[in-house]
Amino acid sequence: MSAIGPGEAAAGPLRAQGPTVLGMVHLAPLPGTPFHRDGSLPEIIDRAVADALALREGGANGCLVQTADRVAGAADDSDPARTAAMALTVRAVREAVGAEFRVGVQMMRNAVRASLAVARTTEVDFVRVATLVGATLSPHGLVEADPTGVMEYRKKIGAWGVQVVAEVSSMHFSWLGDSPSIGQVGRWAEQAGADALAVSDPDEAALLKKIAALRRACPGLPLLLAGHTDHTNAARLLAVADGAFVGRCLQRGGWGGPVDAVRVKKYVAAVGRAGNDGVRPEGGVEEAERA
Repeated sequence: MSAIGPGEAAAGPLRAQGPTVLGMVHLAPLPGTPFHRDGSLPEIIDRAVADALALREGGANGCLVQTADRVAGAADDSDPARTAAMALTVRAVREAVGAEFRVGVQMMRNAVRASLAVARTTEVDFVRVATLVGATLSPHGLVEADPTGVMEYRKKIGAWGVQVVAEVSSMHFSWLGDSPSIGQVGRWAEQAGADALAVSDPDEAALLKKIAALRRACPGLPLLLAGHTDHTNAARLLAVADGAFVGRCLQRGGWGGPVDAVRVKKYVAAVGRAGNDGVRPEGGVEEAERA
């Protein structure tokens, strides 16, 4: 990966035209974590590669390789064995799917530096960050952002070419304390170095309002949906967003199951109808903007 400076264009999670579908590749607990099963790393790597290939076969544009530990520290920290195992896994995925298929890294809960290091050394495209600004409560403790430290480390390892997707309202992040507007959170994330924003809400009307507010506040940043899309709502929601991270509905047997290429194909076909044939979210972004 060639050196890229702050603000320069880099190959991030989005394709050039149309909504981007980024499937989730969930990993079983890795070495260095309490619930890792000894000797299972080769199996974890093989499963990650199989899931990524199924996503590519089904027509997805990329994937996010994400740890799915039963417990994870709330600090921006990662055991060296865990980080090494993640790098081996992500590198195997990159080699299997090729350079045109976008690959990202997210080490939960908020191991941002380790995620950047893995992405930089394996030459993949982006990281997703649960808490880039502010703080949030999690089942594993208080997660506090350190945007200055993160960006200093990004500079130190020459990772400006690794794009940062910041969650600003999602299942992983909800602003702790007196809540600023979501537009303000987006602006702070942009100022802190985010290249794109991720947002989700199980309530579709609430999600549309969040998207509209972020479009006004951060018109230059792409918006990715961070959950709660499926085959029934993809066409509506991807008509107003730039892409989506998609997990459960593409996996056989529900969350954590193997990715099914047929389900991926059906989801991608639904996304292809986004904005066509009058398919719009109920009320549309225009109505949300007036709300």
